Amino acid sequence: MGIPAGSYDLIPLDGMRKTIARRLTDSFRDVPHFPLTIDLEIDGLLAARGKINSLLESQGVKVSVNDIIIKAVAVALKRVPEANASYTPEGIAMHKHADIAVAVAIDGGLITPIVRAAETKGLAQISAEVKDLAARAKAKKLKPEEFQGGTFSVSNLGMFGIKAFASIINEPQGAIMSVGAGEQRAVVKNGQLAVATVMTVTLTCDHRVVDGAIGARFLAAFKPLIEEPLTLLV
Repeated sequence: MGIPAGSYDLIPLDGMRKTIARRLTDSFRDVPHFPLTIDLEIDGLLAARGKINSLLESQGVKVSVNDIIIKAVAVALKRVPEANASYTPEGIAMHKHADIAVAVAIDGGLITPIVRAAETKGLAQISAEVKDLAARAKAKKLKPEEFQGGTFSVSNLGMFGIKAFASIINEPQGAIMSVGAGEQRAVVKNGQLAVATVMTVTLTCDHRVVDGAIGARFLAAFKPLIEEPLTLLV
């Protein structure tokens, strides 16, 4: 590879790393990716999360921003079902439930445990499931059915300070959402400068399934669910 022998240590590829490398290469090569990016004001979400957690503290429940994002994604997918779909050679598979795969970094790679039928679950249940799945993912104790499948993925790098990014689609899913950090930014409101906590999200779409119009409609359904979290209840 043109690098002098002895100047590096070679770490052999294990089965997981080989599988990840193959699947991501196949996806990036064969799936026509394109990104759609929007900014979301999340001060209302942060306030709602604080109130939810104060109410649930006695039950030992602590809801994260990502838990709310998972719920909002699931609700938006039910409102725009064309975005909850997969390409197959025989036709477009329209999924009946929003099975949300959540990217979790583990030793040796990345795995995406799934919150099944997330549209039917409350925030406390989603929070508990994600914590349990992530813990067992890191311990490599997930069952195959807990990380294989899914209809849509969420990848959040906000905790690392990443402002915005676009992910590779997790085939055969039609889209993946990449979530950046919430940060205070200058915004214009009613012609005046103001400060708001803003989070950038990027939806990477498989153009064979989720074209620009469908992706835009999904994000238009997702945005108010995040900016006005009470709408998750109706």
